[in-house]
Amino acid sequence: MSQPKRRSVVKPMSEAVEQIENGMTVAVGGFGADNHPMSVIREMIKQEKKDLTVIASATAGLEIDLLIGAGVVKKLIAPYVGQEMYCPIGHNYRKYVEEGLLETWECSEYILYMGLFAAAAGQDFMAWRGGIGTSIPELNSDLVPFTDPIGGKNQYLAIPALRADWAIIHVGWSDEYGNGQHLGAPFGDRWLARAANRIMTVAERLVPNSHIRKNPFMTSISYADCVVESPYGGHPYAAHGFYREDPEHIEEYVAASAANRKGDTKTWDAYLKKTAFDPKDDVDYLEHVAGLRKLLSLYQHPHVTF
Repeated sequence: MSQPKRRSVVKPMSEAVEQIENGMTVAVGGFGADNHPMSVIREMIKQEKKDLTVIASATAGLEIDLLIGAGVVKKLIAPYVGQEMYCPIGHNYRKYVEEGLLETWECSEYILYMGLFAAAAGQDFMAWRGGIGTSIPELNSDLVPFTDPIGGKNQYLAIPALRADWAIIHVGWSDEYGNGQHLGAPFGDRWLARAANRIMTVAERLVPNSHIRKNPFMTSISYADCVVESPYGGHPYAAHGFYREDPEHIEEYVAASAANRKGDTKTWDAYLKKTAFDPKDDVDYLEHVAGLRKLLSLYQHPHVTF
């Protein structure tokens, strides 16, 4: 008896992003200046997604700040949004919080992870001692202190499960069936994916399943529901094993978002128009915004041992 043919989950960018509906909860992967699904972020802005709850990584980059400034995010769950030496705190993040335009879910890095662990394990909450004795439970009423019911002495926080409708994760490469591999540290991407009902991976390259099976231990995201092939899909950020970040473009973003925080919406709108609305697709963005010469200067050969 022959087995049924495996189903390809590869989709064009626009069709993939159309699956994200207004009001959904979306987890966005990446860490610092590495492995952010930027091409999908720009397409979400282009499609004018609204009222999303966004669960960000423990060290979210300016991709979250970009979504906030574009009016996509209603509620944010993240311990940090910024770009370290480029921009310690995201300008749009700061503006929208200070003006009461963004609901925030206060947490530390490990409170975030405990919520993701709870969702991945199918639990309603996880017990965590971090945060006891701080003002975090006062700032976030979803975090409930309780006494250990077994020993009766120690205090814990009940961290509610953080579940997403979609997780959007950048990977180095993927097969057409949704098995993706990071070519460097996955950081918290695996937990963001495991806490989501559905997973969308943004792959630098599509590779045959035989390529994945050569080293299955590298597989960090299994059976994603949707795969988008997007070379340089992390630009202006780095993708482990493929290219470095683009400092000049990151600084251009920082300047535009800083202008927006100060009330200069014209400069900010011009940046959104140039990077998200004007390009016909992600290839058009690479050609007319990133630039071939710049992309070639950022390229790094993927060194992977099988």
